[in-house]
Amino acid sequence: MKKAIFFLALIATVSIYAQDKSPSYEIEGEIVKATFYHDNGEVSQTGYFVDKELHGEWKMYNENGKKIAMGQYENGVKTGKWFFWKGEGLSEVDYSNNQIANVIQWNNAEAVVLNK
Repeated sequence: MKKAIFFLALIATVSIYAQDKSPSYEIEGEIVKATFYHDNGEVSQTGYFVDKELHGEWKMYNENGKKIAMGQYENGVKTGKWFFWKGEGLSEVDYSNNQIANVIQWNNAEAVVLNK
């Protein structure tokens, strides 16, 4: 009997943990908000879909929950300014038609490199 209870408790624990890593989707009118998770249960990405296409603001996080990227999609295409954080640095990337148009590297709130 103790083995059966232990086995059921183990299955319940694994099921609950597995559910934490499954993507979640919330319907908000014509938009679907999506949340994806790292293996440790922390959020890895949040964003929106319209007509099955990435659309609107997307944010990405590392395994510790720290934001590492943020930008906009329009009908599945990266557009406008995207920001990527790495250590003390920040990359500001301008997208046009899903291609990189310009990159600025920031460190301690000062531009250090400009690529056109």
